[in-house]
Amino acid sequence: MTDPARPLRPTGAGRAVALLVLVALAALIPLLGPSAALHGTGEAGAPGAGGIALLRTVLFAALCIPVGELFVNRLARSLPGGEGHPVPRSWSPFAAAAGFAAALGLASVVATGNLVPDHVADIDAGGLYASRDGKLALLEVNAFLVAGLCALSRRPVTQVWPLAAVVVAEALRAHPTTEHGPLTGSALTLVHLTCAALWAGGLLHALRTLRLWPRTAGAALLGLYARVALVLLAAITATGVCSSLRRMPPETILEQLTGTAYGRALLAKVLLVAVVAALAVWARRRLRRAADPLTACAPARAEVAVLGLAVAASGLLTALPVPIRW
Repeated sequence: MTDPARPLRPTGAGRAVALLVLVALAALIPLLGPSAALHGTGEAGAPGAGGIALLRTVLFAALCIPVGELFVNRLARSLPGGEGHPVPRSWSPFAAAAGFAAALGLASVVATGNLVPDHVADIDAGGLYASRDGKLALLEVNAFLVAGLCALSRRPVTQVWPLAAVVVAEALRAHPTTEHGPLTGSALTLVHLTCAALWAGGLLHALRTLRLWPRTAGAALLGLYARVALVLLAAITATGVCSSLRRMPPETILEQLTGTAYGRALLAKVLLVAVVAALAVWARRRLRRAADPLTACAPARAEVAVLGLAVAASGLLTALPVPIRW
């Protein structure tokens, strides 16, 4: 019989192996994805697209982890007695270091005219101040540096400000001023990226927290997260559809989903999100109907894994040519 006061225990080596496999699969998507997506489309990929996609994937993951920690810790404090339970060790400093390295790598690409530098001498660091993309790249580098310092401080909640700066910079970078309605596109991306980071990072941290909490309190935390995640999923879906229709009008979207690299990567991401949504519904049903609500952790862990692949697909999308010419 299950002890309701017993916290969930990690599975040790099995969990570590599963994590390594997930990381390897997530890395293969941006590294090999550009050539696979571009095959047969007649489109030309940017030099070093695989490396750029991998750096962007690391940057997105580094954003999700601290955002999720702040989000779930806030939910935990709102529960009765939530402040009295232990919390897992923060991964935010490590995420900030990874994000800083990825942002620095992306800035070096911008500093060489959006080309992968062969030598350090090819990088024109001062030239970053002369362009919009360069300034945004520098903002992301500095924001992750500040976020790491905040994570190590006595008030890690102050990370929210530099992390918000990264989200804003990404939203502006994704929609250059030459695009039709760039502010509308940036606003959609801002909401989409924020909700995605809360969802993916929040679920990861919630599952880590459940391992330390009593089962009854853990079930309450997971139930609270699930209710908020439903709103996040709705916002992600709405903004994702609107953003897609802006770049692929309804009369061409079916053709472009299979005939362009961007469309193929987008279709793969949509399928991954559909799987995530199905797993979320399964977990929610277990929370509400199972004798032991924490049996919902099994589909929730699978949901985290597929979310990791969806993050990698998002990184891949940023390295592919946009099919619509404004």
